[in-house]
Amino acid sequence: MAMAPARTLPHRGGWRVAMPSPSRVALYQIALLLALLALWEAGVALGWLPVFLYGRPSGVIAKGWQLILSGELARDAALTAWEAISGFAIGTVLGSAAGLTLWLFPTGAAVLRPYMIALNGLPKIALAPLIIVWFGIGLGSKIAIAAIITFIVALITAQQGAKEVDADLVKLMRSLGASRLRTWRTVIVPGAMPWIVSAFRLNVGFALIGAVVGEYIASKEGLGYMIYYAGVLYDLNAVWVGIAALMGVALAMYGVIDLIERRLRA
Repeated sequence: MAMAPARTLPHRGGWRVAMPSPSRVALYQIALLLALLALWEAGVALGWLPVFLYGRPSGVIAKGWQLILSGELARDAALTAWEAISGFAIGTVLGSAAGLTLWLFPTGAAVLRPYMIALNGLPKIALAPLIIVWFGIGLGSKIAIAAIITFIVALITAQQGAKEVDADLVKLMRSLGASRLRTWRTVIVPGAMPWIVSAFRLNVGFALIGAVVGEYIASKEGLGYMIYYAGVLYDLNAVWVGIAALMGVALAMYGVIDLIERRLRA
């Protein structure tokens, strides 16, 4: 199959920077992955990497196929994805809304700032026992952990984004007689959107951390539980399968965020 030619972009000083085509980038990515797996397999085969410490790609593939056929991998991945996505949606939406709203109340933002900083610096896993007591060991506790972690990140990022909006635009709106609420709607919210989308990307990982930590602490299903239980049994191939599945969920969530970003820019 013929590969699309590389694109070139003008550069200052007369140089032209070659931009590889998407198909070429995808080919390089696949080649890099295969090379890393081949080196890993060779290292185990040659005795450089103890298989009981690192597993091996052929064993990971075999274990993954076994878990796919049994339906366990799909069940656990779907549960963890639902927990992460639910927590992400709740925490990010509420946090972004709260962060933007604080622009309307500068005194309140100043009062709350030290509490926001303290909550952001607190290791959220310390809250897990309380959340388990409040929400039980079911689905709700995992969603709550993910929501709390993503809420504070979205809150601080949205508030900072609102503060970074061009002050000249705000002054212009005031000179035209616009109310503070109207300035917020027409200037602050659109101007802070790049910051909010950035928080979306950060919160993908944080939401998955919340879901997996909750499954570590109190669960009998999900990718976090699968990884934890496989680690206890020293089944490193199953551990790698769980990690790969988590990476797949993260990539899918990033893909959705990319679509949202394109819609916002359209």
